[in-house]
Amino acid sequence: MGGFFGVTSKEDCVMDLFFGTDYHSHLGTRRGGMAVYGTNGFQRSIHNIENSPFRTKFERDVEELTGNSGIGSISDNEPQPLLIQSHLGSYAIVTVGKINNEEDLIHQAFENGHIHFMEMSGGRINATELTASIINQKQSLVEGLLYAQELIEGSMTILLLTPEGIYASRDRYGRTPVVIGKKDNAYCVSFESFAYINLGYHDCTELGPGEIALINPSGIQSLSQPRKEMKICSFLWVYYGYPTSSYEGVNVEEMRYRCGEILARRDLGCKGNCSGCQGKNSSSGTDPAGNAISPDIVAGVPDSGIAHAIGYANESGIPFARPFIKYTPTWPRSFMPQNQSQRNLIAKMKLIPVDALIHGKSLLLIDDSIVRGTQLGETTEFLYQSGAREVHIRPACPPLLFGCKYLNFSRSNSDLDLITRRIIKEREGDFVTPELLADYADPDSRNYAEMVEEIRRRLNFTSLKFHRLDDLIESIGLPAASLCTYCWSGRE
Repeated sequence: MGGFFGVTSKEDCVMDLFFGTDYHSHLGTRRGGMAVYGTNGFQRSIHNIENSPFRTKFERDVEELTGNSGIGSISDNEPQPLLIQSHLGSYAIVTVGKINNEEDLIHQAFENGHIHFMEMSGGRINATELTASIINQKQSLVEGLLYAQELIEGSMTILLLTPEGIYASRDRYGRTPVVIGKKDNAYCVSFESFAYINLGYHDCTELGPGEIALINPSGIQSLSQPRKEMKICSFLWVYYGYPTSSYEGVNVEEMRYRCGEILARRDLGCKGNCSGCQGKNSSSGTDPAGNAISPDIVAGVPDSGIAHAIGYANESGIPFARPFIKYTPTWPRSFMPQNQSQRNLIAKMKLIPVDALIHGKSLLLIDDSIVRGTQLGETTEFLYQSGAREVHIRPACPPLLFGCKYLNFSRSNSDLDLITRRIIKEREGDFVTPELLADYADPDSRNYAEMVEEIRRRLNFTSLKFHRLDDLIESIGLPAASLCTYCWSGRE
């Protein structure tokens, strides 16, 4: 994944750019960068941020960079922003997305006269550089951006910093957001809508799918109208999005409350708004087999599971508590390290138990998702070792059956990294068809129920009930046709 932030102002923009980019640190893992344009032309700085926060690495750069316009990036892999000189002029570029037809595009670029690409470690080509090569095949930046939208399989949102201002191009199906903020004499463009609030900007507009706009201190000029079809990523609300952000008018924190509420309604056995029903304060529910459960407390796995758990507690009447606290001063988010064993270690080390809230208790625990199952399985074992009597698990999304092919959300090299797909392979062998996977994704099918039971058994949960896809869509509140749910359904 990754995030971006841009500023164009009648005054020096570097401090706004610095803080706005830093507010995207929860989205990226490896590199941060800023590029500015001013009277001295283009200036740029890129640093590795794997072992040190963005702010620490760039404090000295803030004193040296000057400019009225700039773009910044927090990136999973490739160094960016890149400075490009071409027949279209000089510009800086940052991107967020994923290219699935990279080899074809590289071959095509060579055929069209592109001489070489800089090779990164591991033999990969910088996806941002490849995107720039596509843009440069056309006779104007707008034509090039439109061409990139058509040519790239996957998704790619792009910011270009030019002497004229910032060109912002949201990916063709709007899988990632592009929001624009405004204050006196300045505009900003951002992945996360909260990133500019404390900088004095207020919400101005949000680009539509595939829309291209030129932003400068004088205003916003739409250069390519939004497309009709949108497929914004649902997992932004479930996990990656910061609680104070909103996408397409839907706030992340509020969505997570609704998600927990609907999870509780399913457990209580009613589908409507049961805030006035007798089950509201019964503090009991059922497991997937219909057996009654009576948790003592509801808890969320920090941080993304907490809001889901609050929603569940509010709806069910079961008290919300924090049986473990995350130690945040030195530990990063557990997805950040490249090595899976390091991520597992971080997930374990940063959670400190509150024995008084665990010993002898029945806990209902909500996490954002189950991917490999390793971390949540270890967390459950950790709770049993601390004296928990029962651990009921309620993931805030359906079972993940497909690795994301649009946004680099997962570091998985294979779908078999998913616990669901390993179980399906063991049950079905090598002949797994799309039709069979669709049946495993159906929450009313026998295959689904048996897969969920096997996950529960392997990870030693007392009970396990996933959020249904129809309920997740209801939690978000946007039309199903506007949401990408590929990782759960396999449907594009």
